[in-house]
Amino acid sequence: QVQLVESGGGLVEAGGSLRLACAASGGTFTYGVMAWFRMAPGKEREFVAAIRWNDGSTYYSDFAKGRFAISRDNAKNTVYLQMNSLRPEDTAVYYCAKRNLEAINSAPGKYDYWGQGIQVTVSS
Repeated sequence: QVQLVESGGGLVEAGGSLRLACAASGGTFTYGVMAWFRMAPGKEREFVAAIRWNDGSTYYSDFAKGRFAISRDNAKNTVYLQMNSLRPEDTAVYYCAKRNLEAINSAPGKYDYWGQGIQVTVSS
């Protein structure tokens, strides 16, 4: 049973940084795609960034480009999301997700496993 556990969230001032981590266990993590999504109050879940396990290819939403960076540590089965220059509008619950297929996809419904989510709050 695949399990994804997020960590690293919290409260930060606007302009600050946070690094989220997603520790994966219970499956094979040499293929597929790992992604970060977020959901703000009253809004739908939206794609943030994704990375392919085998070659490290990455893909970002427009709002994440230049501010966020996704990376992976294959030895630790862990994916990271480094978030810089945070804004109050980045406040949301951030979710880690895994897709078993190799093609990167930004649709939440295309992902097979989800973490429980972690709160990120950016104060103005």
